[in-house]
Amino acid sequence: MWFALKQFVSGAQILFVAFGALVLVPLLTGLNPAMALLGAGVGTLVFQWITGRKVPIFLGSSFAFIGPIIFAMHTWGQAATQFGLFAAGFMYFVIAGLIKWRGMGFIHKLLPPVVIGPVIMVIGLSVAVAASGMAMGQGGGKQLVAYDISLFLAAISLGTTIIVSVFAGGMLRLVPILSGVVVGYVAATFMGVIDFTAIAAAPWFAMPHFVKPEVNWAAALFMLPVAIAPTIEHIGAVMAVGQVTGDDYTKTPGLHRTLAGDGFGVCFAGLIGGPPITTYSEVTGALMITRNFNPVIMTWAAVLAVILAFFGKFNALLQSIPLPVMGGIMVLLFGTIASIGLKTLIDAKVNLMAPRNLVIVSVVLTCGIGGLMLKIGDFNLAGVGLVSVLAIMINLLLPAEQEAAA
Repeated sequence: MWFALKQFVSGAQILFVAFGALVLVPLLTGLNPAMALLGAGVGTLVFQWITGRKVPIFLGSSFAFIGPIIFAMHTWGQAATQFGLFAAGFMYFVIAGLIKWRGMGFIHKLLPPVVIGPVIMVIGLSVAVAASGMAMGQGGGKQLVAYDISLFLAAISLGTTIIVSVFAGGMLRLVPILSGVVVGYVAATFMGVIDFTAIAAAPWFAMPHFVKPEVNWAAALFMLPVAIAPTIEHIGAVMAVGQVTGDDYTKTPGLHRTLAGDGFGVCFAGLIGGPPITTYSEVTGALMITRNFNPVIMTWAAVLAVILAFFGKFNALLQSIPLPVMGGIMVLLFGTIASIGLKTLIDAKVNLMAPRNLVIVSVVLTCGIGGLMLKIGDFNLAGVGLVSVLAIMINLLLPAEQEAAA
């Protein structure tokens, strides 16, 4: 009994660590936070079933899809976007199959750091304008919150997140996003920015609102390449968790199984209207601090996430978070994503003096940040999806010998 209670508390702690990032994605993209909780919970349980509950990983909302989801929601609507996100899950199966068939060497050749690095940078920088707009209280081309109040709240949220990230210790250091949101929300309450009417009217328990997906192949083809970056992130995260626990999960249960488990979770999340899910570095950090490597704690975290999805007032509270508070968090968040892409290039010692590498990075950054779009009839390809395809094609077409010539 005592052991079970201890595992339950450990699971609650894991959910607490992942919570800020988990609900941030739906709040930024217009999706339902309840569906994010349900998708993460069920997705993690499916992942555990496929991997034989051997890997201590919790799957939460993926930041890589924020920009593409915002674009798809405006272009095709939510129902079509959900179908696109469902389709994105199949990219995980493709890469899992390639790893099972050809091994990791083939993946490294197809997706080297010079391809993955700039694509990750585009994921962060392509939505930088939206982040700044939200920090100024702007949305949909309108000033939704007074400019001066917005900047003040954004600064409080951003400042708190930075302070916790840099100066906090222990478990607190793992929840900078959550800390920034809480402090910003409290400040917004004192300034009279928040309307509590919807929270008061919301029922305590409510069935999450499901939106039926609509088959849209343009949205599907747009989302498929986006999944390349998080699949590579997944591989790195599984290896990182293995280094913490001392087990080689690339062999048992195998990367093909962990990728398949993540892929099924992405498909499920897309079908119910939640954001795609991925591994969380915060959770890996929590494992390092607590030294509790039992995958059962991830089961408890997943079950708690599912339960929270049915709390009506809780989800109304999440949706009441002011726009500039989220904007302040986004300023740091999207810059951090871009920095991870830069770190990928640095860690791999990519030589940008080599014309081949310079071409790949330059084309990806310019097309991705500049908003280049490929239109063929009703088919559109833009953003992360377009630059992922471009980077892979250029990498395969340009002869490697040019690097030596540099």
